[in-house]
Order: sequence, then C-alpha cells, then structure tokens
Amino acid sequence: MQARRNESSANHRQQSALPEGLLEPKNSGQKLRPWPPERREKRRIFDASPPDSERVERALQSALNAAKTGEASTIPMLVRPVDLEGLAPEVLRPPLDELMTARHADLGLDALLASGFLDSLLPEVEALVGFGDGEWRHKDVWKHTKQVVIQSVPKLEVRWSALFHDIGKTRTRSVSPNGEVHFFGHAEVGARMFNKMERRQPLFAADQSLQDEIHFLVLHHLRAACYSPTWTDSAVRRFAREMGPHMQDLLSLSRADITTKRPEKKRKGLNLIHQLAERALILQVEDAKVAPLPKGLGAALIEEFALPPSQLIGQIRRALEAACDAGELQAGEDIAYYVRVVARDPHRFGIES
Repeated sequence: MQARRNESSANHRQQSALPEGLLEPKNSGQKLRPWPPERREKRRIFDASPPDSERVERALQSALNAAKTGEASTIPMLVRPVDLEGLAPEVLRPPLDELMTARHADLGLDALLASGFLDSLLPEVEALVGFGDGEWRHKDVWKHTKQVVIQSVPKLEVRWSALFHDIGKTRTRSVSPNGEVHFFGHAEVGARMFNKMERRQPLFAADQSLQDEIHFLVLHHLRAACYSPTWTDSAVRRFAREMGPHMQDLLSLSRADITTKRPEKKRKGLNLIHQLAERALILQVEDAKVAPLPKGLGAALIEEFALPPSQLIGQIRRALEAACDAGELQAGEDIAYYVRVVARDPHRFGIES
C-alpha cells in the first residue's frame, strides 16, 4: 500500500510539473483518461529532448522566490536529470544555499520537489516523500525533515544537515512483533549515503569543511538526545570532547529535531538539551582555569618534610590554594616556591617539628 501511494504521489508531481500541452487531461471528480497518441508522442519527444539548463535555472528561481516570500511556487517546467548535466556545483550551490537559509525554506523545498529538481539532484532526499504516516505508525519523514529545516538556525552547516539527517531511515525501517517501528542505525547509514551521494554529485566538493561537518552532524545527530541528568561529569566531558568544534551546531540540530506536537514532551526534550549545553559550558570553564598549584607538589612535600601519605597532604594543598585565592601567595609558581612557603611556617600547615 505504501509503495502504491509513493508511486501515485510521484506520478502526480511529475504530471503537475510538465510543460503546457503535455499534461494529462483532468476532469474534476472523474478518473483520468488515457493520453491520446499525439500527446504521448509529444511526451516522448520531451523526454528525449537535449539537456536544457534553462529548466534548472527557472526551477531554482521559482523555488528561491517561494522560500523568500512564503508564496507557493508556480512550477515553470519539469527538470530532468539530463538537464543538470554540465552544471557545476558553483552554479547550483549559491541559489540552493540561499534557499536553505531562507525563512520559508520548506516552501522552497516543496517547489524543488514539484519541479522534479529534487529527484534529479538528490534522489536520497526525494525518497523521504510519503515515507511514513498511515499504516506505518511513524511520522511522515518528509514533513518532519522540512520542519526540522525551518526550526534550525539559518546556518548552512545546520540547515543542510537537517535536510539530510534522516535519509538513512528509508534503508533501515523495521517493525517489531508488537508493531513498533524502528530505524536502527539510520544515522550511520545516512552518513554513508551522504558520502555516496557526494561522490555521485559533488555538491560540496569545493567546501571540504562544510562537507565534513554535514557528514559529522548526520552521523551524530542522535547523540544529544541520549543525554540524561544521570550522566557523570566525565560523560559530559567525553561528549564535548568527541563533538569538538561541532558541538554547538549539533545541539542546534538536536533542538530543531524535536517536532512533537505534544507541548510537555517538547518542553522536556528542549530542557534536557539545555541542561547538557549548560553542564558542558560549566565544565569547560572549570577545566580552562589554570591550576594554582603545580603537579607533583604532594610528593615533594612528603619527601621534604618526611611525611607519610595521609590526609595532611591534602590539607596543606587546600591551605596553599586558599592563600593563592586570597592573594597572599602567587599562583602558578614552581614546586620549590611552595615548599619554601611551607618550610617558613610549618605549624601553620599542620606540620609538627
């Protein structure tokens, strides 16, 4: 049933985008009649016609206008894969980048879909259309993807990643015996699909850093959603370290990926991401502080004053740190400096003669 619905949807998009004179005749409320022979011949000639880059330009302009104005696009004509031949990424990327960061990027994407441009350039994304809802018991992935895009911050790295983040779901859907739908490993599969897509159509080849970040964000877009307040500081540090310079963009994508219509569930998800971001920042600030006392000071005190390893060593360190905080001592000096301080007044630090 799902396959029939997808096929019907694709046929409708294709017919709605055909140039005037090649549309199948329609009668409201009636079944479509077969094309007459002369119209089928026109369609055959249209499909066999040479590449026409103007189709691409007009489709892009129409879609960009929809993304910027919020007005639904009137489809100029069908874009075929052959029309993209010879068009370099340098030609395609500027209008696409502008569309992706526009306020109504979802309408722009719908226009690219209706014109056939999306299927011709990015069939992995077009495959999301009609994937879900109905008997599958999961949200329509295309609608979800568009919502994630427009909920994202208008930054190229995040918006493009939002468009691709769920492409792996078409390859990983499974249904458990109790009817639950799962997409195990869809992030990893989606990242591999992105790499394969880029090899076929090197849309981001001229911007390696952007290409790398999109792949990274698609691969890790579920990581922040795994956060729990029970995470230890070490776990938060490990998350921040592994996400590296992409952490803020990943958190932005994670926030946008919450598209539930249930207010409480959405609020809970956003609060958890906020907690994770806040904890990571606090730990980063703490870790960036210069340690007031050098490493190895405890061993030096044990040797210098013939002290046994005990709580006294920790007490001496805390007393020295307090003196540094109070401005009595210089922080960040070498071991010998603090040994001399303790030697001048050992009783102050709990050392008996």
